[in-house]
Parts: sequence; C-alpha cells; structure tokens
Amino acid sequence: MTRRHRNSLPVPDDLAMEIFSRLPSKAIARCRCACKLWSSMLRRQDFTELFLTKSCARPQLLFAREDRSVSKYIFISSPQPENPQENSYVVAANHLARFPRSNGFYGCTCTSGFFCYGDDRNLKGLQRPVHVPVICNPSTGQSLTLPRLISKKRYGVQSYLGYEPMEKELKLLSMNSSLVSNEWISVEHQVLTLGTKKLSWRLVECCIPHRSSSKWICISGVLYYAARAVGSLVESMVVCFDLRSEKFSSVKFGKAMPDSTTLVNYDGKLGLLMSGDSHDVSGARTSFELWVVRDAAKHEWFNHIYVLPPSWEDVVAAETMCIAGMVGVNEIVLAPWFQRLPYYVIYFNVERKTITKVGIQGLEAFHGGSFHTYLNYVQNVKLL
Repeated sequence: MTRRHRNSLPVPDDLAMEIFSRLPSKAIARCRCACKLWSSMLRRQDFTELFLTKSCARPQLLFAREDRSVSKYIFISSPQPENPQENSYVVAANHLARFPRSNGFYGCTCTSGFFCYGDDRNLKGLQRPVHVPVICNPSTGQSLTLPRLISKKRYGVQSYLGYEPMEKELKLLSMNSSLVSNEWISVEHQVLTLGTKKLSWRLVECCIPHRSSSKWICISGVLYYAARAVGSLVESMVVCFDLRSEKFSSVKFGKAMPDSTTLVNYDGKLGLLMSGDSHDVSGARTSFELWVVRDAAKHEWFNHIYVLPPSWEDVVAAETMCIAGMVGVNEIVLAPWFQRLPYYVIYFNVERKTITKVGIQGLEAFHGGSFHTYLNYVQNVKLL
C-alpha cells in the first residue's frame, strides 16, 4: 500500500465528517485515539460546529448530582421527549462522567454542553486551598480548573457561563458580594474568555447597583440573571450582560419575584416562569404564570396564565416538585426535589392541558438522593 493510501480516507472528508457527526460523543473520543488522520479531522473547528448543530437538533435532559460519599459530581443524560402525548412515557438514562469535588461546593451553571461549578482546589505555590471555578464537559469527561478570581474573597461568589454565537466563544461572568450600608450588593464584576492562550480575568464596569441571584439563562449571546434593586425589598429586575460587547443593562420587573421564579427561553425572548412564593410546587398548585419581555428598553412585559387540569393533583400526589424550565413555548417541565423510584419528570403541555409523567430508567443506584435537572442539554465535542 502506498503512503498516500495509508494516510487518506476511502471516502471524501465531508462525507466522513457527516458519518462521524452521527456518533455519540463517547465514540468520537475513542475515534480521536484510533489514528492520526481521524484525530486531525475530529479536532477541526468545522467538525466541532457540525457535531454541535446535529446535537442541537436532538436536545437531552441532563441530571447532575453532588455525591458527597465519593466526593464526585455525577452527570447523567437521557433523551428529551418532544410533545409526549401518552399519560406515561419512559426513556433510558446514559451515564456520562464524574468529576472530583471538595467539601467546598458552590453553585453551578450549564450552557452549550459545558458545565461550570465552584470548588476548593490546591493550586501550585499556595499552602491552602482556594476557591476557583471549574469548567467541565460531561460528554467528553474533560475538566479545566480556571485561575482564581482577581478578588481573594471566597464567599458570595456568583458565576454565569454563556456562549457568544457570533465569535463562537464561551465566556464566564463572575462577581463577588460586598456589604455596603448593611446591604449585600454585587461588586468586582469580571470576565474570562475560554479558549485563549492565557486564561485570565479582566474587570468590567457595571453601573447598575444590584444584588445578583442564582437564577439565570443565556439566550442568543446575552446572559440574563434575576436580581434585586439596591435599597428595596420588593423591586426586582433582570440584569442583562451582552457577551460580545461586555456591556450591562437591565429590565425592571416592577415587583418582587417569587422564590419559584425560573428564567426561560420563550421563542428567543426572556421569560419568567413562576408558581407561587415557595420554591416547592405541590399537587395543590392550580396554575403557572409566565411573564415575557415585550420591550426591554421600555421595561414592558406581557404575561400568560396557565391553569392546570384536574389530573395534576393525582399525578403529583404527595410529591414536592420544582420547575426545571420550558421546552419550546408549549411545555413546562418539573422535576422532584428528591429522587425516588422510579425517577421521573413531569411535562405539562399548556396548549393541550395534558400532564405526562416521563420515567427515567437507570437511576436506581441513586435512590433517595437529589438531582439538578437541566433542559435542552446538547453534547459538545469541543476540547478544553
């Protein structure tokens, strides 16, 4: 066999990439190790974008669990049903990856197939562990410990991970909290761009006094997070951070957001989905309320009220649920706070007024634990 034949594929590159793009991410990782030719092709930017496009067409459910017994963060995915019409539906779980964590666990964010959480790590040259953000990819099993923030504060750190589609960049926005006049406010806003040769934080100016929260979403290159206005216990807002220009703005909500508020993508627009003042959603709940931004510059919103059908109380029974988010504009998804057997999520179709219980097979080993449930998870084979 000639050298040319040994180093070329028997099919055109574009056809080979199309075939590879249909494989699961774990298979891509194995193929990268098979030979230099495959490794080179499967590391190309155009293949990464093709794979992500295919993955976006088949979004999944992602379940994340903090397992203190083994000091690991565990990720599991399953197919995300589209408009399930049966009263019950079953999908299989796919165990993805485990990542180490210390006793100092902090809040997490997930976007474009990547996951970010805060952890205490031992860094070279330092005697004691320091708090740093960690980026991981559940699909590939890769993780990357980021530099510590410019501030040395450990507590009150809030981070949001976003994807900027124009430049195809992942950026992490982080901030600290400081006590000013007996009130906690967000300070020291800083940004890190992943994929650069030297990872470093840079301070960005924010002229909007506010207190950040863990409620957030990234839509079309803009990070949105719920916040409270400084000096008010009832006036809330959504702070907007444009990942491309790295500028802040805000949309006033005009009243307090209840604890159940979840930020959602409503046909490309920011939505606030809520159900009462409590985080918990029980069988006694009768409706959901959705507020959608009509005009951000004018701080205008419009709302929908979704009344639950009588079957809701029977399906939920004595279980305590939380809002996981929305799929499209028609389905509200809820998940139990604590995992029981069999594990499931609930789909409420707001058009058909139907309730569907979707069982997740393969989580039997985690009986009694709790999961964070994320919607619209996509596999991404981009290397860190």
